[in-house]
Amino acid sequence: MEAFLLKLLIFLAAAVIAVPLARKCKLGSVLGYLIAGIVIGPFGLSLIDNIEAVMHFTEFGVVMMLFLVGLELKPSLLLKMRTPILGMGGSQVIVTFAAITAVSVFFLAWQQAVAIGLILALSSTAIVLQTLREKGLMNTSPGQSIFSVLLFQDLAVIPMLALLPLLATTVAQGDAHHGSGLFDITTLPAYLRLVVVLLAIGFIYVLGRYGSRPLFRTIAATRVREVFVAAALALVIGISLLMTAVGLSPALGTFLAGVVLADSEYRHELESDIEPFKGLLLGIFFISIGASLNFTLIHNQFRLIGGLVAGLILLKAVVLFAIAKVFRMPGNERLLFAMALAQGGEFAFVLFQFARMNGVLPRALTDSLVSVVAISMFLAPLLFLLYDRLIAPHLHTADTSRPVDTIAKRHHRVILAGFGRLGTDVGRMLISAGIKPVILDHNETNVDVLRRFGFEVYYGDATRLDLLASAGAAEAELLIITLGDHEKAVALVELVQKHYPGLKIAANAVDRRAAYEFMARGVAAIRRETFGTALTLGQDALQLLGFDPYEAYKIRRLFRKQDKKSMPELFRMLQQDESQYISMYRRHNANLAELMKQDREIDMAELDKAWTAANPET
Repeated sequence: MEAFLLKLLIFLAAAVIAVPLARKCKLGSVLGYLIAGIVIGPFGLSLIDNIEAVMHFTEFGVVMMLFLVGLELKPSLLLKMRTPILGMGGSQVIVTFAAITAVSVFFLAWQQAVAIGLILALSSTAIVLQTLREKGLMNTSPGQSIFSVLLFQDLAVIPMLALLPLLATTVAQGDAHHGSGLFDITTLPAYLRLVVVLLAIGFIYVLGRYGSRPLFRTIAATRVREVFVAAALALVIGISLLMTAVGLSPALGTFLAGVVLADSEYRHELESDIEPFKGLLLGIFFISIGASLNFTLIHNQFRLIGGLVAGLILLKAVVLFAIAKVFRMPGNERLLFAMALAQGGEFAFVLFQFARMNGVLPRALTDSLVSVVAISMFLAPLLFLLYDRLIAPHLHTADTSRPVDTIAKRHHRVILAGFGRLGTDVGRMLISAGIKPVILDHNETNVDVLRRFGFEVYYGDATRLDLLASAGAAEAELLIITLGDHEKAVALVELVQKHYPGLKIAANAVDRRAAYEFMARGVAAIRRETFGTALTLGQDALQLLGFDPYEAYKIRRLFRKQDKKSMPELFRMLQQDESQYISMYRRHNANLAELMKQDREIDMAELDKAWTAANPET
């Protein structure tokens, strides 16, 4: 017990130290976990041993991740995504498999070449999805394409597990069965094994479709959260054991269960209960991958393993790029698509062991290939970093081939930079007041659409000095910044203050910290993007709770007044000492209720005259 707790402490401490450092260096959490594993592993500080046993335990993080992925995929969404899943995903697996097999067959028996081609065609779902989420790319066009391919790969593991034993070239090893301690499926004839597997899959479907709702409804009625958490974990663990007993991947079984439960009213509750366990186990899984790198083997076979890693990444990237072109992905998305999926996958660790135990591949070969896959997975976050730092900026420049619009030379009092969801409303309000601003926006599609609605919008990057000059920044009175990119907004402020110091600036800030940055640069008017909406929603909430509309309005108005009053003082404190800033911030919050109570007792005759409960401020 003490040894287990010590090992767990080492893993958690490594994660706590390495991940914040990696994020601070903008390397991503996955790379932080992998580096932590190398440091604490047998070839680092040697703080942990028996990595294989640890990986078996932490692979359960991948199982939970695929269950959550399944929960997000309603059958209707799967049907809608059938073209990218079957088209792009199927093409990637088949073409990559064929290419790797064609190369391998020159050096190995055809059965071994086929097995290696199948296994190396897969990519890392865990690393790629985690990185896409961190970078906010999941809901983008390339993110959805990458997700579709990963989804097909995960589904393809099922037929791979069925096919690999048929490729055996030697007698399977004694420990090669895939049964559990409860039941050994290998003792059954082949046709009965197929029946058992189909019955197990059918049981998961029936349980998820018909049995889970009354079960979770009964548990939810107890109103004891920890019982619901226990039931969610029991569901995942039980399905994993069932899949292991019938010789299938636990991850694929839980994925299927997640898809079946995607339409359940308890989907969000299951997600929130399992997410913390998934994140923790997945992090330890990444650490164990880093620790599993056999540097002695890598050193002894440096040229072979290095060449295989480079060859694997290059071959998969070429295939993926060609598939992206065939499916007409935009040019600036193809490289991201190719680089994101060019590594080996975590299922390779399971499948190589499975192939070795079934007499398909010898141990010496699987040990080398496991090192190849582990190194390629380690390089995956670095490839994302390479894309972000060196490739994406050039692609962005190349894609902005549309020339900047020519702005008619006439006087404009106001320049509005950014015409998205916030800028559109600001522009409409100014136009309704008789002030017609010159509007700059860098979204090509947005510009074309808004022109059809009669807005005077010009395409171009507002942080370009020549565009500001042609927009009349030298004669304008006011620049309003409503850009969604805060860093670009700050750059624009600095540019204007340097070249047009007399131009007044009003800007929206995404949050309080962004507002402080604008305050530090002397921006004349700052509005937090969601602050007004939050106050309006709070006012509505008070009225729904029974407050008089007038009283709710006063509370909202006074809260705004006190917050505005405290901002300069808090900003000054932040400039001096962040710890004192936090202390003052907490003190302001603690005193806020009393201050508002005093203000509400002040005579507000002028406000009363302007107020009508039938027409409250919105």
